Amino acid sequence: MTIAVYARNTKDNFSIYLEQLIALAEIEKFKIVVFKPYLEFLNKDADKPLTLNTFSNSEELIAKADYVISLGGDGTMLETLEYVRRSGIPVLGVNTGRLGFLATVYKEDFAKSIQLLTKEKFTLDKRELIELDKTTYFNEVNYALNEFTIHKKESSAMINIDTYVDDIFLNSYFADGLIVSTPTGSTAYSLSCGGPIMVPDSDNFIITPIAPHNLNVRPIVISNNKTLSFKVSGRSDSFNVSLDSRSQTIKNLSELIIKKADFRFNMINLEGQHFFETLRNKLLWGIDKRH
Repeated sequence: MTIAVYARNTKDNFSIYLEQLIALAEIEKFKIVVFKPYLEFLNKDADKPLTLNTFSNSEELIAKADYVISLGGDGTMLETLEYVRRSGIPVLGVNTGRLGFLATVYKEDFAKSIQLLTKEKFTLDKRELIELDKTTYFNEVNYALNEFTIHKKESSAMINIDTYVDDIFLNSYFADGLIVSTPTGSTAYSLSCGGPIMVPDSDNFIITPIAPHNLNVRPIVISNNKTLSFKVSGRSDSFNVSLDSRSQTIKNLSELIIKKADFRFNMINLEGQHFFETLRNKLLWGIDKRH
């Protein structure tokens, strides 16, 4: 068994996690491979540099790893998707930051979580993805775990987004932008713009306007078996499109088509974990803040 570690170069991702993993690897008899820029970051000022096998790109990760540990927060998990891609390699999210709906393992439980992983005491949470179809943008990673977003450029006026569902006209959104969220992304950008929370296996998309001109334009939930298409116009000659945290500038009147991707992102749910527990913990449900 080989476990890969992906992490950003931040102060929260201390070398102690890798040191714990190395110690556990000797006991549980598994191999470790680490994202090369992260290992170089840790070794830069280390008294005793760590010597480990590394990977630098998607091809190397897929060839070497059976499982991936995403060390950081939800943003790091979204970046991990760029390396795992269509391989189906299961990913365990360890939260070393703040709020996290995807990275659900607390850093204090890191060692315990690795033991559960190596003993295969987990289930796979197969998350649906959204895909930007028939496009040369975003190269091979033209899909997202959380959301597809159309947004006006920084200082420009609002944009008009003609929206179709299976070629049937839905609405012209005059707004700062529009979010199409997966159930996974329902607790992210869409939620902050007034969208509903959906459980991960809902098989739906949420269409959520961003600061619409008309206040009676509200979020709508549709089946993710539908194909959505958009045409954008406005005073500016271009607008921004994002897949999770990756963004591109696109010229007006370009047709954009999105649909459910034909593969899923496999998240590891360790024994005893559940989405409802994550909701209660992260959103402080049931806690009386008046005291």
